[in-house]
Amino acid sequence: MSDPVRPWLAGRSPSADEPAPEARTAPWLTIVGMGDDGLASLSQEALTALDRASVIFGGERHLRLLGETRAETIVWSTPFADALRRLMGYAGQPTVVLATGDPMWFGVGATLARHLEPQDMRILPAQSAFSLAAAKLRWPLQSTGCLTVHGRPVDQLARHLAPGERLLVLSADKDSPRSIARLLTSRGFGQSRLTVMEHLGGADERIRETVAAGYDLADEADLNLVGIECVAGRAATPRPTTAGLPDDAFVHDGKMTKRVLRALAVATLCPLPGARLWDIGAGAGSIAIEWLRAAPRTQAVAIEPKPERCRMIAENAATLGVPELQIIEGEAPQALAGLTAPDAIFIGGGLSDGVFDAAFEALRPGGRLVAHAVTLESEAVLIDLHARFGGELMRVAVDRAEPVGPYRGFKPSMPVVHWHVEKPFAAPAERPA
Repeated sequence: MSDPVRPWLAGRSPSADEPAPEARTAPWLTIVGMGDDGLASLSQEALTALDRASVIFGGERHLRLLGETRAETIVWSTPFADALRRLMGYAGQPTVVLATGDPMWFGVGATLARHLEPQDMRILPAQSAFSLAAAKLRWPLQSTGCLTVHGRPVDQLARHLAPGERLLVLSADKDSPRSIARLLTSRGFGQSRLTVMEHLGGADERIRETVAAGYDLADEADLNLVGIECVAGRAATPRPTTAGLPDDAFVHDGKMTKRVLRALAVATLCPLPGARLWDIGAGAGSIAIEWLRAAPRTQAVAIEPKPERCRMIAENAATLGVPELQIIEGEAPQALAGLTAPDAIFIGGGLSDGVFDAAFEALRPGGRLVAHAVTLESEAVLIDLHARFGGELMRVAVDRAEPVGPYRGFKPSMPVVHWHVEKPFAAPAERPA
């Protein structure tokens, strides 16, 4: 007779080639991905992990799907730091965390992997919501953008909007589809088609379509995903992720690295996936924003002493789809204290008062520093730094065609001195002054 307290094991037996649980040395924590159909979506290995667990963490929905169990059940709580401390208190005991779909795709598994050693945990995924949605829509997953607004601002979708682009977006709750529609409409993509998919793979599955500008759905479920077929209207201004956006893409007061020099600066900063930038004297934040748009998982801190410019930076970051930009109102070098060491640094102003020394000391070995100067005094600082540390020094002047009476002529802009240098892995061999 099957155990009524463990109904998921009824009629299930390990396959012939599966080693018995006793023959394996299992990690203490197992993260089990679950579909909307609950226990029916789980493998024998996942069911065995649940049977052997002394503690099971999960959301209220997950624990309802689980049903009756002898294990202690704990609702996964917020803030995450508190929940993590509670989870770690069970280290060494057989513990299960229930998650939705694939825990390693915008899920709790990806978060816990940053806090636990690999040997302490194993991941047993179910089908991801992205896979289920792509199958419903017949969209090739490898050419579809997979994003989330769960715990993230909806504004970050803006940098992914492009004519003809297909996006799948995990929602935070029932309000997310309408928020996404509002964002699309505000960016000139109001004619984009939205497919709202609720409880995929479950008994309550529902799929409905609408247009962003005329969003007319109601009664959305908290568990949903939105498919977007981007259609650009006349008001749309799609922005490439390559450096060198037009100057009018930013709100600024004139104190901003202009397009040509900005493209040069970002290129020499070498944004790579996951790299971190300090933008010192950020002005309108254009360098940090272009850095964040240039590569996935990049991070950036904009340090700016003037509060009105900090507000402009925040507005520009939201408009251009990088609301994750960290903004620090303060003066360098004091404002640099306590910040995570960067992989790249841009100094657009304020080369005096020990800013370079503090920044270069904090820069990770192998990192790159770029500095611009427009005054004779700051030019002299860069010339001296080039003599001491090497790197590449250049003066850039751009002439633009402008009206001269009934004709046109080239009008020169103020030249800018550009210097970039890579910090050696060994102690820097400073050249004699």
